[in-house]
This record gives sequence, C-alpha cells and structure tokens, in this order.
Amino acid sequence: MKRADVVELFTRLRELNPHPTTELEYDTPFELLVAVVLSAQATDVGVNKATRKLYPLANTPQAILALGEDGLKKYINTIGLFNAKAKNVIALCQILVEQHEGEVPRTREALEALPGVGRKTANVVLNTAFGEPTMAVDTHIFRVSNRTGLAPGKDVRVVEDKLVKVIPAEFRQDAHHWLILHGRYVCKARKPDCPHCVIRDLCRYKDKTVA
Repeated sequence: MKRADVVELFTRLRELNPHPTTELEYDTPFELLVAVVLSAQATDVGVNKATRKLYPLANTPQAILALGEDGLKKYINTIGLFNAKAKNVIALCQILVEQHEGEVPRTREALEALPGVGRKTANVVLNTAFGEPTMAVDTHIFRVSNRTGLAPGKDVRVVEDKLVKVIPAEFRQDAHHWLILHGRYVCKARKPDCPHCVIRDLCRYKDKTVA
C-alpha cells in the first residue's frame, strides 16, 4: 500500500474514533496485565464479566496470591483454559512480588519473562498501560493487515515488523486499537462488511462483499 493511502487509511479511522482504547476493563497496569493474560482464546466480554467480580476483592498481586490458585479459579472458571490461566496468574503474581515490588515492569524483557505473557501481551501492556507505540498483532490485526494490503505477511511477527515500519509516527500510538476494532466489527473473519467500510476504496481485498 502506498504511503499516501496508509495516511488516508488511518486518518479515516481516527476521524471515526479519535480516542480508541481496549475493550478490556481495567484501572491499573496490573489489572490490564491480568485481563490480557485471561483474554487469550477468550472474548473481552467474557473476561470483563469475570474481572468485575474478581477485581473488587483482589486487584493486586498480593491479594490474588492470598486467594490462591483454587480461589482464583472460582472467579475465572467461565473463561476458556481457566485452569492453565489460573496457574500462570498465580505464578506471575509471585514473580511481581518477589522481583518487582508488586509493580508491573515497563520493559519487554521483564514482561515476557512472566508466565503466560508472550510478545503480544507484552505489546498490549506497553502500549495501553505505558503509552509506548508498540504493535500487538492479534488475529484481527493479522487479518486486516493482509486483506487490505497494509502489511501482508505469513506470520504475526512479520506483520508486526511491517506495521511498525509503514505506519506514520503520528498514528502509531493508537493504530493497534484502530485495527483491532476495525477487524472485530467491520472486517470480520467470515464476512467482512465491505459496504459499510470507510477504507474500502483503499483496500486491496479482491473478494469484497456487496450489500
């Protein structure tokens, strides 16, 4: 995609949603970190339902450790893979308390050293909690990047590197959220809503849907 088209694409997405953010509910970097870990292969809606019950009682590493793994499971057992996620959350809380004074670290290396935290989760936390212009590529962003021709690639790391390269600096902070929301609500997996897409004329997808 030409640079002028990339600028136009993000200009339009920004006009629609000037201040995009995650749909996960959180008040602190720790709450965001746990929510993102829980959201793997789960919906934000499902995670929010669980954390609305969990966070009023336990929203710090120390408080979740006090619950214990079995206690935590009672709050998150409606989320897919909750057994493994409970184990990871307890383990990452232990590391935060022992190595980071209970605070969420601000470096990629330290974040990725936490159980259940991969590159994508680290990017979300760095971007959303700490304001860094990182690009977390999930299934929605991967799909939109390939369909539109914005940053085509065969794996998420290739797409991530291309996005960081092609997205102008003025859009980079919010690009992650714009692309996720566009993929979630417009450029959907089974049937993209091309007739109502604000960037359809810029998009290179060959099989555009019609009204």
